Formats: sequence, structure tokens, C-alpha cells
Amino acid sequence: MNDHPDPEGVASALLASVSVLVRRVHHVPVEGLTIPERTALSRLDRSGPTTSSALAREAQITAQAMGATLGALRARGLVERRQDPDDGRRAVLTVTDAGRRELKNKRDARTGLIARALTSGTFTPAELEQLAAAAALLERLAQTV
Repeated sequence: MNDHPDPEGVASALLASVSVLVRRVHHVPVEGLTIPERTALSRLDRSGPTTSSALAREAQITAQAMGATLGALRARGLVERRQDPDDGRRAVLTVTDAGRRELKNKRDARTGLIARALTSGTFTPAELEQLAAAAALLERLAQTV
């Protein structure tokens, strides 16, 4: 009999639990940003300067929907549009400093939610150590998927 965990079972359990955590944390309200705006701003921040159509393809939404979302972000000064230095016929979008602050506020709110859950008395110090070790392993797993 094998005493090692079944990789398929571990994968299934990880995917289920991480998915629930991500869904719950994703719905943490951040004042002033809709979910599509938060998503577009985050994607733009990760991808760097890019076009509206490239962001729409990445998010798998219509160019019109992405254009409306980016227009709202531009109107609030969270995204700016510049001429592409490599192709003057097109424009690229970048996140502004104000946009980065909004993203930081979002991350801080999510981090605070998890920190409050971890300090609620539900987790023992030994379990917190296990979660810290698991975080590093999850990061390594994410890099290999």
C-alpha cells in the first residue's frame, strides 16, 4: 500500500479550496470600482502598456465592452491613453499612479480580509505556520503550471 498522497486527489482538493478562496476574496468591495473596472485595471497593470483590443481579447469580452470600461477608467484618471511609440497609428493604454493606488487599496482590502480571518482565533499558531509554508508551495506550484 502506498503511503504517499495521490497527486490527482491533491490537485483536486487544491483547486477546489483555492477556487473558493479566490471567489470569496474577489468579491471584497473596493469603493468606486466595478468588477469589470477592477478586472481591466488589474489586467492592464500586469500586462503593461497595451491596446484596448488586446485587453478585450485577453479578458474574452467584446472590444466595445472593454472600450466602455476603459473610458470610465480614463475619465477618473486611472488609465491614460498615449500614442504607440512603435506605431503612431494606434494608441496604447497604461495605468496611472492613481490607478496603481486603487489597485493597492484593492489588494490591501483583500489582505485585510484574510488577515482578519487568520487572527479570528479559528487557526492555531501551528496551523498558521502550515499556511505560511503552503503559501510558498502554492507560489512554486503556480510557477510550474
